[in-house]
Amino acid sequence: MKDYVRYNEKLFDPRWKEMSKRILDRDNHRCVICGRSEGKLQVHHKQYHFIKQLQCHVDPWDYDDKYLITLCESCHRRGHARYKVPVKYI
Repeated sequence: MKDYVRYNEKLFDPRWKEMSKRILDRDNHRCVICGRSEGKLQVHHKQYHFIKQLQCHVDPWDYDDKYLITLCESCHRRGHARYKVPVKYI
């Protein structure tokens, strides 16, 4: 749980806010699954990266754009309920 809290705190970092804005702009402020543009849109990591040597996850803003997509809150919640986000160990 401790790592999860630290990760959530990083989502307030200006670097993540900047990256999120770029991904939202790229996806035309629409959920890539349902096309919804109203409501709360969120940027989702399609894959997490874990650095074995350092025993920590890569910071949320240090991912290539191809690993990030825009989702509405509903699609994001359903996706996390149905699927586990894969982890790539590097």
